[in-house]
Amino acid sequence: MKNSTLLKVLKTVFVIAGAKFLIKAVMEKRGRKKADSKKLLPADSVYRDKIKRILDCVLALFVIFAGAVPMGIVAAAIKLDSPGPVLFKQKRLGLGGQEFEIWKFRSMYLNAEHAGSGVYSGKEDDRVTRVGKVIRATSMDELPQVFNILRGEMSLVGPRPPLTYHPWPIEEYTKEQRKMFAVRPGITGWAQIHGRKDVEWHRRIELNNWYVDHVSFELDLKIFVKTIFKVLTNADNVNKGKTLQKDT
Repeated sequence: MKNSTLLKVLKTVFVIAGAKFLIKAVMEKRGRKKADSKKLLPADSVYRDKIKRILDCVLALFVIFAGAVPMGIVAAAIKLDSPGPVLFKQKRLGLGGQEFEIWKFRSMYLNAEHAGSGVYSGKEDDRVTRVGKVIRATSMDELPQVFNILRGEMSLVGPRPPLTYHPWPIEEYTKEQRKMFAVRPGITGWAQIHGRKDVEWHRRIELNNWYVDHVSFELDLKIFVKTIFKVLTNADNVNKGKTLQKDT
């Protein structure tokens, strides 16, 4: 019964958001030449500041209710596979550059981030558990972040939140680079569909800033659909090397 009600609410929200987008598109098309199909409109402030948060919460609740059993199975498998907690919690930089604690299903052995290649994890990384290999390949390790969304710390779509110390501390971001913190960080984002884990950090921040300047329902939908394709094909899901080029 709860799932049925939630599905109805989800459908209603998407219909309203879709209608808003279509009406806006028709109105803007009148009286001007057809725009370049590759060019997107500036950020939609109404969607960004109001509608986006509502959609985030509805979708997060839907995932929690619909995915309760699969997430329970993953949690049990992690617990049986290796010693340690089910969740991996890590400090990240979020909205306004403020620190928050991101949640993931643990895919590595305890204290793995302080051993081996550190923040970089390659294809044959022996720090990854047996269950970890599966949930990383399917991106199921990211599912607990729906709770970060409900807590107001994240969004479904937005710049991926960086570590507090990597690529560099918040104090070392330039004024232009700090623009990426003007919106809530996301589970997926514009940079993730343009290379995912293989994008160098300066370029990644440029992509994040571009997203901030153009955020809209149309863009978020495009990112969401392309993310599903990337997850299903497991594309760009392995670090091929260090993604930080230091100035010399």
